[in-house]
Amino acid sequence: MGVPGAFRVLGGLWPPPDAPAVYSLDGLLAFALLLVCTCAHLRKVPRLRAWLLSEKRGLWGVFYKAAVIGTRLHVAVAVSCVLMAFYVLVLK
Repeated sequence: MGVPGAFRVLGGLWPPPDAPAVYSLDGLLAFALLLVCTCAHLRKVPRLRAWLLSEKRGLWGVFYKAAVIGTRLHVAVAVSCVLMAFYVLVLK
């Protein structure tokens, strides 16, 4: 009984049946790809680069590192985005 892939935690199901997409692997991958692509595009804007992507440590460092990944691995990121779009639009 219950939802496939769910397990009981303190009398309830985890993850809940109406859980947001961030709790699924495909939702997490889509979020990561959007973060990398957005930061890579923001890196091309000079004012935003100086303001948003100048810090290399802490929370703002995550955005810097995502921008570096998106810039250096742009071919792999583009292929991943196309595959994720195909998955979301056709297979899911």
